[in-house]
Amino acid sequence: MPAGVVGFEASGKLSAEDYRDVVLPALVEAAKSGEVRFLLVVPDFDGMSAGALWQDLKVGVEHLRAWKRVALVTDVEWMVRVTHLFGWMTPGELKTFPLAERAEATAWVAG
Repeated sequence: MPAGVVGFEASGKLSAEDYRDVVLPALVEAAKSGEVRFLLVVPDFDGMSAGALWQDLKVGVEHLRAWKRVALVTDVEWMVRVTHLFGWMTPGELKTFPLAERAEATAWVAG
């Protein structure tokens, strides 16, 4: 990842432990620098546990002003649709990219 970008590739089902032990520490550290630029690549997705969803909502609210850019890279059509419907609620800029445009997404989120 470029400097200043937190990036993950998630596949399958995200648990509260995955979120708490891997994603959350990286996001909290990025928020300390003043800006969160987050790249999430999702080739396939089987959902997330209620605990992971709660952790996700909590970190978004706790560091609301730090979010600058979020790039979602996926070909999972329902995720793209939901992001377009509810993306306005996400702090900072949010953009979706197909998997074939992963490099473009990385450049955009870093910019």
